[in-house]
Amino acid sequence: MRRVLSMLLFCGAAWAAQPETWRIAGDIQFAPYSYQNEAGAKPQGLDVEIVQAVMAEARIPYQLHLYPWERVKQMLGNGDVDMAFQFAGTAERRGQYELAGPIRTGRTVFMVLKQHGLQNWNTLADLAPLTIGQVHGYAYESAFDKAQLKRDASATNPEQLLLMLLAGRIDLIVGDRGQLLYYARQLRALPHVRILSKPLVEMPRFVAFAKGDSRAAQFNAALARLQQNGKLQTIYNHWQQ
Repeated sequence: MRRVLSMLLFCGAAWAAQPETWRIAGDIQFAPYSYQNEAGAKPQGLDVEIVQAVMAEARIPYQLHLYPWERVKQMLGNGDVDMAFQFAGTAERRGQYELAGPIRTGRTVFMVLKQHGLQNWNTLADLAPLTIGQVHGYAYESAFDKAQLKRDASATNPEQLLLMLLAGRIDLIVGDRGQLLYYARQLRALPHVRILSKPLVEMPRFVAFAKGDSRAAQFNAALARLQQNGKLQTIYNHWQQ
C-alpha cells in the first residue's frame, strides 16, 4: 500500500510539474505577418513564426489559432485565450493590456491611387479634406486615432480596405507598409497605387496578455534569448527575401 501511495504521489507531482498549455490567438487577415491561405490550413507569416520560435525557446506547450481581429480582442478580453498578437504599441493599448515585446517594428503609411493629387502631407490637418479608409477596430497612432478626420472604418480587413481604394470609394488608406504592398501585389494593383513618402509612424508590434499577467515576463525572457543568439534575425531575413 505504501508503495502504491508513493507512486500515486510521484505521478501527481510529475503531472503538476507539466507546464500549462498557452492558448494563443492572432489576426487571420494580417498578411504577410499572420494569415491562412484557406480554411483548415496551418497559420503562417512572419509574426506567427516569431511567436512559435519564442514558445519553443521557452519550452512552453501552446495552441495557436487565427481569427478575425475583433474576435481576437474579444477572446483576450474574455479570458478565452491567454495571449494574442499583434498589437500596436500605442498608449491606449498599453493601458488595456500587458504588452510583451516588441516582436518587430512596422512602418504605418498612407496609400493613394497613383493619379490622386495628394503628393505628401506634413500635418494631420493636411488630410482633413479627405476621407481616410481604415480597418475597423485597428489602432494606428495615438494622435491620428484621436484627430478629427473624416474616416471610413467599414472595412473589416486590409484587403477589403485596398479594394475600397481601388474602387474610388475613399481618398486614401492607412496601414502597415509591408501589408499594403503585399495585398497590392496579390490584387495586381501595384501599377495603380503609391505610398506617400512621409510615414505616419514607425510602430512597434507586441503580443498582449491580460493586465498583470506574469506570463508576459516569460515571453520577454525567451524573446531576448532569441535576439541574443541570432535566431530572431534569421526569421526576419527569411521573410525579407
